[in-house]
Amino acid sequence: MPLHWFNSPIYVSTAKHGERYAVTNAERAAEFLLSWREHSREEAWRAAVSACMACMKGEIETERAREAFEAAARSIGHLL
Repeated sequence: MPLHWFNSPIYVSTAKHGERYAVTNAERAAEFLLSWREHSREEAWRAAVSACMACMKGEIETERAREAFEAAARSIGHLL
């Protein structure tokens, strides 16, 4: 299965203090979202999960998934 690459990475904080990660595709974005399940009641988180899953199914463009992931990361305080 091919990865759905973002046109530019989104940098997010990780569980380790001071560490950051460059999220470069929808599959990795979905993994990060699932690791942030404590935010699952937030609309931005739910929208990003839906967008990443739809992207992986070929239902939406990768850029839309990227935008949704970036909005969720910003909303929950993980965007750098």
